[in-house]
Amino acid sequence: MPIVITKADLVRVAARASNVSATAAGDAVNAIFDTIVTNVAKGNRVTVVGFGTFLPRDRKARAGRSPLNGKEIKISARKIPAFAAGQGFKDAVGKR
Repeated sequence: MPIVITKADLVRVAARASNVSATAAGDAVNAIFDTIVTNVAKGNRVTVVGFGTFLPRDRKARAGRSPLNGKEIKISARKIPAFAAGQGFKDAVGKR
């Protein structure tokens, strides 16, 4: 079974690496995530060189089926968040 890394794990690693308190590291991690979410919600791309790009994508309207009764329903168009891995990320995963 794969290991799950949580936000608390990221905070702990950031605190150790930066030699700061867990509270300060948590604030920094939250600020990074908040900045990414806020900018993607506004329609902007957020690029972290070597890691990847967070971006909004348009999903077209389409037909679907209701799981309750099997009838066809219309699913409206909307924006969804997406992530495109950078080359460094792809290379690191490809070596495993």
